[in-house]
Amino acid sequence: MKAALCTTFDGIDAIEIGDIDTPQPGPGEVRVDVAACALNFFDTLIVRNRYQYKPELPFSPSAEMAGVVSAVGEGVEGFAVGDRVCAYLCYGCARGQVIAPVDTLVKVPDAVSDAHAAGLIVTYGTAMHGLKDRGQVAHGETVAVLGASGGAGLAAIEVAKRLGARVIAAASSADKLEICRAAGADVLVNYAEEDLRDALKAASDGRGVDVVYDCVGGPYAEPAVRATAWGGRFLVIGFAAGEVPKIPLNLPLLKGCSLVGVFWGGFVDRDAAAHRANVAEVLGWVAEGKLAPHLHAVRPLEEIGDALHAIARREVKGKIILTID
Repeated sequence: MKAALCTTFDGIDAIEIGDIDTPQPGPGEVRVDVAACALNFFDTLIVRNRYQYKPELPFSPSAEMAGVVSAVGEGVEGFAVGDRVCAYLCYGCARGQVIAPVDTLVKVPDAVSDAHAAGLIVTYGTAMHGLKDRGQVAHGETVAVLGASGGAGLAAIEVAKRLGARVIAAASSADKLEICRAAGADVLVNYAEEDLRDALKAASDGRGVDVVYDCVGGPYAEPAVRATAWGGRFLVIGFAAGEVPKIPLNLPLLKGCSLVGVFWGGFVDRDAAAHRANVAEVLGWVAEGKLAPHLHAVRPLEEIGDALHAIARREVKGKIILTID
């Protein structure tokens, strides 16, 4: 079968397309014929051995996929050959077939495409865990999303709206903010041109925002903490800016706010059932037409290098999906 392979940790340009043997599922596992897999920012790190998950060589990038079950191992219940499924596997999905533990699988409704199913697990799963489980967003609250035009940010906008929140989208350019408006954001803030703290305060009538969903880190974190309301929650999602910020701890004290870590990968490992329930809920929203995940591009597997370079250059709005022939 065809696979994108990292045989070294020399980065994106060292990824090769090759053929590998067809795998066979063991007990409690299934084999999935991959129709589509998705790329995320962390794929640009894992190919350089700079991510928290450090696979052994050789391996395939891509953490999430959708496809059709083609074989089941001993003891597997609830799934059969021919079922459409999706799963998050940490890495290894950019190939024609994958072996997946049965407890990672979620069935895909007929009304959801392979491309959408493959591309929503990480971003929407993180948004569900962050906003619903960790942030406990309530109807009528105000949520500010930093880095709102990326895949994680757009998912957060849509999930926050489904939870009944008013959403302030913050991004670095007018064209990125238009994507956020199309995703349902109520207020747009260009933090390349505006003071972020002042803009968030103004957009919340001076009281501050209830929840900050921060995908960026770097210089934007502290101003956003300063713009939280009393009892607010600052959700630490990631550090796309490259810098891990240092927050003065007198701020959460004086504001009565909370700094909340959102380690979605750890949550998936510790509570697989809750993770699957979150993904199933999102798939249901997509099937019902209540969510429309934004796809930046759908490309063949052979273009994985170009796709990852586009992600590394911060050119991608939404998700890039790879299809496998």
